[in-house]
Amino acid sequence: MTELAVETVRPEVDDAPFSRVCAVTEVEASAELARYRGVIDPVWTIGKKLHGGTMIASSAAAATTRLRTTHPELAEMSPIAASTDFLGAPDPGEVEYEVRIRKTGRQICLVDADLVQGGRTLVHSAFTFGHLDDAEPAYRRETVADMPPEPPADALGYDEPDSPMGRLVNVARGASVAIDPSWARFLSGEQGEPRLRLWIRPRAGDGSDPDVAAYFAMMAGDMSPPVPMNMGRFGWAPTVQLTTYLRRRPAPGWLRVIATAHEIGERMFDEDQIVLDSTGAVVAQSRQLALIPLPR
Repeated sequence: MTELAVETVRPEVDDAPFSRVCAVTEVEASAELARYRGVIDPVWTIGKKLHGGTMIASSAAAATTRLRTTHPELAEMSPIAASTDFLGAPDPGEVEYEVRIRKTGRQICLVDADLVQGGRTLVHSAFTFGHLDDAEPAYRRETVADMPPEPPADALGYDEPDSPMGRLVNVARGASVAIDPSWARFLSGEQGEPRLRLWIRPRAGDGSDPDVAAYFAMMAGDMSPPVPMNMGRFGWAPTVQLTTYLRRRPAPGWLRVIATAHEIGERMFDEDQIVLDSTGAVVAQSRQLALIPLPR
């Protein structure tokens, strides 16, 4: 989740591809537990803190590495679902992952991954592994009838000068991001329906590895700003719980992210995000429960 009214922090490091987020190195391993070390560079942040979707993707990479190392016969499986709880807000830099395999099977495997920093578990994810869809669906609801596969001329790129989102969303330096101003009414000081949509694309080379492309799609499921912004509710919207689904590996090109809500309550709100690739296929989905930003 994102907030606008925070101090702008622009990281110095710009050479930090998403593939580096997904690279983990084994530190030690036993039958019950494996520890991996990784690095999440400052570019993969919202303000000063690490972007939630990026941490889910990096944890998925660690869980996948553990499962494929210990059970090479399950190498075709992917993290099709993640249930994530945020216990704290890690800083960019070196992190560790503690990975435990809970169950293995021919159809479904369960793997837990904790993101650890400074000796504290700050993010806990329970992953379900299975086989991705690789055929045309029997049914697909129309969701992007009027949303083109690529950002149109009036889309607001986060890398444009004086972009209010680009000053905060440092992730836009690691990937190309643009938002639809016709839905993002808050950008023009107006209010509207709690819905947003945007486009995101990995930088050159980050989508060439099928696994990295899949992790990027999982990350994209947490890229939308909080939809209550369109109702004038700005500020930090802490995520209570986030569930992410990976449906298939994306085709090359831009991903489209559509964020909506069912209910904006007094204390909490829900936000659904659906991620479609350049062909219109559903590649990832997410649903989160978050706290309403407190009035300033």
